[in-house]
Amino acid sequence: MLPEAHRSGQGSAWEDLSGTPTETSPSSCRCRETSITACMNVWSSVLAPEMIDHALGICARCLTKSKDLDPFRRRGRTLSSNFTHRSLQTQQFQPFTPPSPSSLGKATPAKTYRQTRRWARRLFYLAFGTGVIYGLDRQYYASSITRSARTFGLGLFVALDYKINFRANPPFAPSIAALHARSAERLADLLKANGGLYLKIGQAIAMQSAVLPLEFQKIFAKMFDDAPQNSWKDVEQVIREEWGKSPEEVFGVSFNGDPDKGVMERTARASASVAQVHWARLPDGNEVAIKVQKREIAQQVGWDLWAFKAVTRIYTYWFDLPLYTLVPFVTERLLLETDFVNEADNAERMAKLVAGEPRLRGRVYVPKVYRELSSRRVMTAEWIEGVRLWDKENLTKPWKGRWRQGSPGCGGAPLDPPRQDEVVDLVRSNLVNEKLKPDREWWKSLDGTGGLGLSLKAVMTEMIDLFSAQMFLWGWVHCDPHPGNIFIRRLPSGRPELVLIDHGLYVHMKPEFRHQYSLFWKSLMTFDNKTLNEIVKSWGINNADIFASATLLRPYTGGDNTTSDSIKKGLSGKEQQERYFEMQQKMRKGIRDVLGDETKWPKELIFIGRNLRIVQGNNQFLGSPVNRIKITGNWASRSLVDDPDLSYSEKAKNFGRHLIFKFVMLSSDVVFYAAKIRQVFGFGGGMEDDMEEQMKKIAKDFGVELNHGVFEG
Repeated sequence: MLPEAHRSGQGSAWEDLSGTPTETSPSSCRCRETSITACMNVWSSVLAPEMIDHALGICARCLTKSKDLDPFRRRGRTLSSNFTHRSLQTQQFQPFTPPSPSSLGKATPAKTYRQTRRWARRLFYLAFGTGVIYGLDRQYYASSITRSARTFGLGLFVALDYKINFRANPPFAPSIAALHARSAERLADLLKANGGLYLKIGQAIAMQSAVLPLEFQKIFAKMFDDAPQNSWKDVEQVIREEWGKSPEEVFGVSFNGDPDKGVMERTARASASVAQVHWARLPDGNEVAIKVQKREIAQQVGWDLWAFKAVTRIYTYWFDLPLYTLVPFVTERLLLETDFVNEADNAERMAKLVAGEPRLRGRVYVPKVYRELSSRRVMTAEWIEGVRLWDKENLTKPWKGRWRQGSPGCGGAPLDPPRQDEVVDLVRSNLVNEKLKPDREWWKSLDGTGGLGLSLKAVMTEMIDLFSAQMFLWGWVHCDPHPGNIFIRRLPSGRPELVLIDHGLYVHMKPEFRHQYSLFWKSLMTFDNKTLNEIVKSWGINNADIFASATLLRPYTGGDNTTSDSIKKGLSGKEQQERYFEMQQKMRKGIRDVLGDETKWPKELIFIGRNLRIVQGNNQFLGSPVNRIKITGNWASRSLVDDPDLSYSEKAKNFGRHLIFKFVMLSSDVVFYAAKIRQVFGFGGGMEDDMEEQMKKIAKDFGVELNHGVFEG
């Protein structure tokens, strides 16, 4: 309730909001006309106390003495903090007048964001330029620049990863094995993504990956998957670029069933990293294999080899390994492999050498090359019907053909042609020309139980004889003798005939080096360490033991074991991680010792070692039917007698030594047949498997895991 004095109108002094008395008439106070509690409930929700006073017309005395207003004063104080304190407007209203420009002072310049706009332009130009280069690279350079950039980026990344983490306790890897695993996976993905020559390099690494860490062996074993084949449009374009004519004009074939012309399959029968092979029958009835280089290879090969050289040089400098001196020779071989004129030359040379050697004549066959239908990027050769070396089942199944009859095409015999009307009907009914080659597997019999009926021992003997003659007698070595490049046919005599194809990768051994290599092998067999050390030192090799074991593909036990002792020295009692790291460090030093003087090191040994490894893998794959070491050693010793560059007196001396050598080599037969007996009773896989097990045990002491076969994957 309001004070009684206020109701009666007592007191003439009125106060403004600040507490100063005013001359406002008491009659203007509306306190007695308004329920103060009701009004305050409304006004206090939105107004400060001073504003409430004016809104209700309450006098200062009421505000001071009325207890009913206490709760609202407290609420008003809380609300007043959210509003600007204002007093009543007592001045006369004046309209708003904008200030004059001169009174505003100097204007602040607007923000232009020059730095941001500059970087935005740079990013746009960079993105645009990258897109243009990528488009031109893909259209005109077969993505060569992109592939090279990818190679550099990943190569440097892997190198940096090893530089930081290759130590006993890697800071950014769980272990050295994990470091190897992720690096192997990255490199394998790069090689597969780039394709072409990169895939061939990956296959070469896979062939020798037994000397690499176990993690690399597992990943690179997958490098032998078939490469995807190019479309017929690309094949046709390559043929037009080589001759300026269509395939129909060049090969005299028809794709619509013209009976006066030959036929050709548009779908490739085989596809590799560099080329693919199409079957065709020429107008004269001869069946041929047309090997067409993939269209992009010609544009990519220069960039690929340049990137390979650059990355190898970086690794040579960074990891202190004498690798770069080998690169020019390796790149030259790879470049020659893309030149089909060179391949045709190699094939014809090998055919002449085989025909001139009585021990191989009639046992080994090299397909005929059609020079008039061949060029740098296209090669046409005789079509071969036969069984691949990896098909052990069809090699050994019993022969179901007639007596004194050979398998199709044996000895270069013409293949039996199909009826012409059948060919025309087949072509016209098969518009895409996918499967036109006649099926010539009658020798399997109708129930499929037949085979060539051959001895695996005879097959492997012919193979080792051929490649030993190449190394020790002729000096022209085929460096890619994997099972896909070897066909086996049955001669009318019942003996095997080995057909060698794909002659792109060869190395030539000069007479002096070939003579040294023959003597080196003979010294290995007889533990002639004095001669052995003299030869390897002349080649710039500082470690004879390791090189001897690598050549034999078995532990060389005739040395003084200084290498083994030095590698294992100081490793006992250390933790496994430290032991593993130190062994790999010492093996790296061993590699430097093997390479030794880079100026003297024979570069041909790279590919000769590849040949030996593949032949050893072939023998092991077939169950070690022959004593490979003995056969190879015999050819090495015999070549010192048959070498046309030696005088008659030297030949006579070498012949006497050869007879002694053959007698000494009888001891290897004891080892071979002992392994054979264990194999028969199920206690081993043969001599090659036994030697590999020995190599694994010794290599493990050196920090190297040999856990896969050469053709695994």
